[in-house]
Amino acid sequence: MEPIVILTLLASMIILLLILGAPFKSFKWIGTGAVRLLIGALFLFFLNTFGGIFEYHLPINLFTASVSGFLGVPGIVALIFLDMMVVN
Repeated sequence: MEPIVILTLLASMIILLLILGAPFKSFKWIGTGAVRLLIGALFLFFLNTFGGIFEYHLPINLFTASVSGFLGVPGIVALIFLDMMVVN
């Protein structure tokens, strides 16, 4: 897929979740988790885009998106560290 299509889909899903939200209090954590997961995938997308300059790629999957979404920048740094020190 083209990067603009991916960015458009991610942005529209985040905006849709933020606008609609979760109408029931018990489902609020599902919406929050979904938004964090999408933001984590977006972080990884930008990391891979800018990492292409240095020939670095971190796969985007459920685990890496969850870690980067819930932990933020320290999670991304931890994933990079794990990839460079443990996997390679």
